[in-house]
Amino acid sequence: MHAAVAGTPLQWGVFFALLLGMLVLDLGVFNRQAHRVGLREAVFWSVVWTLVALAFNGWIYYRFGTRTGFEFLTGYVIERSLSFDNIFVFVVLFNYFAVPAEHQHRVLFWGILGALISRGLFIGMGTALLARFAWLILVFGGFLVYTGIKILLEKETEVHPEHNPVLRLFRRFVPLSTRYHGKHFFIRDDGGRFKATPLLLVLVVVEATDVVFAVDSIPAVFGVTTNAFIVFTSNIFAILGLRALYFLLAGLMHKFRFLSYGLGLVLIFVGAKMLIHDWLEIPVELSLAIVLGILAVAVALSLLIPAPPEEASLPDPLEIAGDFEHSPAARELEIEEQAK
Repeated sequence: MHAAVAGTPLQWGVFFALLLGMLVLDLGVFNRQAHRVGLREAVFWSVVWTLVALAFNGWIYYRFGTRTGFEFLTGYVIERSLSFDNIFVFVVLFNYFAVPAEHQHRVLFWGILGALISRGLFIGMGTALLARFAWLILVFGGFLVYTGIKILLEKETEVHPEHNPVLRLFRRFVPLSTRYHGKHFFIRDDGGRFKATPLLLVLVVVEATDVVFAVDSIPAVFGVTTNAFIVFTSNIFAILGLRALYFLLAGLMHKFRFLSYGLGLVLIFVGAKMLIHDWLEIPVELSLAIVLGILAVAVALSLLIPAPPEEASLPDPLEIAGDFEHSPAARELEIEEQAK
C-alpha cells in the first residue's frame, strides 16, 4: 500500500483556509436567505465543487507526483459514488420529517460541517491504527467485501427512520416543538423554556447517518492509500459536492436502479485489493479505470432498463409542503406519547 509524503502544516492550513472560505461564501453570501435550490443553482454548484476538487487534484499531481495524483482522484471518485446512498437516505428523511424545501440546504450545510469533524476523527484513528497494526488493512478489506456482498444480495435499500435509536433518544431527552419555526434550530416557548425545533431533530439524524456511511466509505479510501492528507482531502471534497448533487438528483434517484449493485461491486473490488496487496499490487491507474468502468456500466444499465411503471418511487422532497404536524414523524411521536 503506497503512502506518499503527507501534507505539511502549511499545506493543511491552506486546505482548511480554502475549505472554510468557500463554506462562508456558500452560507454567508450565496445562501444567506432561505430559499428553495432550483435546478440551475444545483447544476452551478455541482460544477463549481467538481472543478475545485479537480483543481486541487491538479495541485496534488504537481506537488506529489503522478501516482499520488491518481490516488486522490481514485479516492474522490469512490467517495463521490458512495455518496449516492447518502442522497437516497436524505430523500427518505426529508420526506419523513416533511422538511420545507427552502430549509433543506441549511440542514445539509451544518450536517456537512459536522461531517468534517467526525470524518477527520475517523481518518485520524484509522491512520494511527494502520501505522501501528499493518494487519488491520486485511480487516478493513474483509469488511468491505462483506458489505459489498450484502449490498448485492439486498433486493432494495430500505430506510426506517422511526427505528433510529438516535431519533428515539433525542425525542426522549430534548423538549421538541410541534412545528417548524423558519430556519431556527431552537425557540423559546410562551413559558420561556427553550425547545428544539424539528429542524434540529433532522440535523441530528443526518449527522448520525453520516457516521454510519463513514464506516463504509473511509476504509474504501484506505484501500487506495494510507496517506492521511490524501484520504481526508479526497473524502471532504466528495462530501462538499454532496449538497448540490442532492438538489440535482433528489427527484431522480429511483431511475438509478442498478447503481447500488455497482457500488457493491466497487466495495468488493476495493476490499479484495486490500486483501491481496501483499501478494499482488494493482496499479492505482488500473484501480481508477475499474471503478469508473463499474459505475459507468451500472448507470448505463439503469438508463437502458428503466424500472417498471408500477414500481412506486418516493415523493420529490423538493415538492413537499413542509408541514411537520402532519408528517410521518409527528404521527410516530403522537403514538409514542399515547402509549406512555
